[in-house]
Amino acid sequence: MKTLVDQLAQYGAYHRDTRNLATHLVGVPLIVVAVTTLLARPSVDVGAVTLSPALVAAVLAALFYLALDLRFGVAMAVFLAASVAIAQCFAAMTTAAWLGAGVGLFVVGWIIQFVGHYYEGRKPAFVDDLVGLLIGPLFIVAEVAFMIGLRRDVQRQIEERIGPMHGGAWLRAPS
Repeated sequence: MKTLVDQLAQYGAYHRDTRNLATHLVGVPLIVVAVTTLLARPSVDVGAVTLSPALVAAVLAALFYLALDLRFGVAMAVFLAASVAIAQCFAAMTTAAWLGAGVGLFVVGWIIQFVGHYYEGRKPAFVDDLVGLLIGPLFIVAEVAFMIGLRRDVQRQIEERIGPMHGGAWLRAPS
């Protein structure tokens, strides 16, 4: 299995423009909530837990992230738990509202993503490697951590491989 730095560097090579990063900070969370929303039905209450395909997918994804890195894995588990909670709220709505929310968030999220890739001048990472669909949310969590000055060691290792962000320093704390 590739290391955390391997995964983030491979994905990050497709995302070096800060305008692309800015669009991903919005688009990726929208897509994650959209996918969990669309997977939130069918569901069954098992005690205090609402079991659904969304919960199963979130747990499996969290295990993947935890295997890559404990600290980022915990952050991803929290993000996924919040996404599943939001999804359950949408799933409790009428079928039309649930589908409208899920499909709407998905389409808007991808439109925002493709605007970012227009700025980047490069196709999305998942086109070359489907694992990019799992790494995208982790990349966003990592970039937010870098923005607030956390995990500088990981940021340095990634930038040694693929170079720094370009297009303006307004989204990044100094290395």
